[in-house]
Amino acid sequence: MPEGPIVEEPRLTVKRQRSIAHRRPRFTAAVAGLLALFLAGTTSLALSGHLLLPFDKVLLLEGRTGSKAVFFEDPEVRRLLLGHGIRVHVTASGSQELVGGDYSRLSFLFPSGRPPANDILARLKRENAYSKAYNPFVSPLVLATYRDYARTLEDSGIATPQLPVGRGEEPLYYSLDLAAFLSQGAAHRTWNDLRIQRHGTTNGNVVVAQTSHICQSNSAETFLAQVAFTVNGGRVPEDPGAEELADRIKPLLSAQGMPGVDVFEPYASPEGRGIAPVVVVYEHQYLAYQTRFHDTRHRIDTERVLLYPTSRFITQPQFISLRPEADRLGELLTHDRRLRERAVALGFRTIGDDADSGELRTYLGERGIPAPDTRTDDTRTVMPAQEILNRMVRKVGDCPSDPGAPAPGAAP
Repeated sequence: MPEGPIVEEPRLTVKRQRSIAHRRPRFTAAVAGLLALFLAGTTSLALSGHLLLPFDKVLLLEGRTGSKAVFFEDPEVRRLLLGHGIRVHVTASGSQELVGGDYSRLSFLFPSGRPPANDILARLKRENAYSKAYNPFVSPLVLATYRDYARTLEDSGIATPQLPVGRGEEPLYYSLDLAAFLSQGAAHRTWNDLRIQRHGTTNGNVVVAQTSHICQSNSAETFLAQVAFTVNGGRVPEDPGAEELADRIKPLLSAQGMPGVDVFEPYASPEGRGIAPVVVVYEHQYLAYQTRFHDTRHRIDTERVLLYPTSRFITQPQFISLRPEADRLGELLTHDRRLRERAVALGFRTIGDDADSGELRTYLGERGIPAPDTRTDDTRTVMPAQEILNRMVRKVGDCPSDPGAPAPGAAP
């Protein structure tokens, strides 16, 4: 057999397919992304009772508020609002600062009390601008202090523990004779003069309550009205004489204004006793603090207590809608059951609730926190006319005539 050229058999090259194991990550990542979106929607349904699918439109509302910013910053409130298709972004400002400024990019304002709300609504009316007001909850104005200071005032007959107090229990709440308290500052008496040393503390400062800056803050403005009403013998300041009265009470207020609008934060800090031993705050701030303290440490803070002035004032924050789409948020804050329950958890008294038998007392009782006694015959402070109050504030705080301008010495 004749030899011919040797020819190799053709090689068959088989291109190996990538195994399923190698392809799975791409498939899994795609499915995981879709699954995450699906779970986001079903989680909203499970938690809020409202089906909020990933492609549903969320209404973003921009607002400015005072101390009530803590409500909108609460994670549970955010979750509940998102279940209704609403996301809220707030900027904290002093209530007086809310009166001035540009509203064009805002959906709502939420001043901490009626005086700035009245000014805002009057401005909107003058400008023929849209507005609608809601009153979702209230909170009394109180003085927060420490037990040794409260005991010192009790020794002098200026403060009285609220009853009943259980056996072996220390009172958290005291009634404060505001006229007697103010007379100590007017006479330049110090805490050492009241013999606070008997309770293990020394303090050579004059007996006064510190406020946030009066040109910025609704709580400071309201306390001014309380002081004026009390010093004026339980009479509402009127013209003529209102500005002369402002001059008389100025030493009790103007030197005590702390920079910014929040005096509760330094009071609640470990250094608070040396920074702010007696501060003017809202009741809800203290009750929310005690709730957080209990939930993390499983006990209440018995060293921080409240003084309720005998000339009382219940502040009523007003939610002011600046656009029709923000009306929905105002309605929810006022009527939604779960948002009302969360307001109570944050220390607020909802409209129509009696703290002696209602939601607030029940919530606090479940945590072993005593509820304040609001059954009282104390005098109710009556606010002066808005224009008179504004003039007294400017006189006491040396405030600029433009409410939107920065106050002298105020924090930027």
